[in-house]
Amino acid sequence: MSLDRAKAHLEKYGVADRIQLFDVSSATVALAAEALGVEEDRIAKTLSYRDGETAFLIVLSGNARLDNRKFKDRFHMKARMLSAEDCEALIGHAVGGVCPFGVNEGIPVYLDTSLQKHDTIFPATGTANSAIELTPEELYRVSEAKEWVSVSKNEA
Repeated sequence: MSLDRAKAHLEKYGVADRIQLFDVSSATVALAAEALGVEEDRIAKTLSYRDGETAFLIVLSGNARLDNRKFKDRFHMKARMLSAEDCEALIGHAVGGVCPFGVNEGIPVYLDTSLQKHDTIFPATGTANSAIELTPEELYRVSEAKEWVSVSKNEA
């Protein structure tokens, strides 16, 4: 189960007790913001992209939109999101609960600078009804992010 994988990963950093579970769906930015009672931009959405036969993740703030030119300049490829079918197999989490915690081995995580404008943000934790509140610095550490990138149109 994806929640178990995410929780086990977060336990290594002593923050698993901060996972929040909801009786309603938090599968989209709008639903997560409603479940948490926060503005949509504070939701940390995790997007999955294909890189040949493998994949990588980029976490952006809820209202941020990918800038295709910045993406191509940074990653030297056209942005191609994973299909729902490929997402769980390659990343380890199903669409709606994709998060940067407990992902399959070898999947790099990048954080977009759009997240840095908030004191805290809320990424999912492996399911379509869960989240955790973290500072951008905590998210960088516990997601084991490779680096901060600037690939969105709505930056800090």
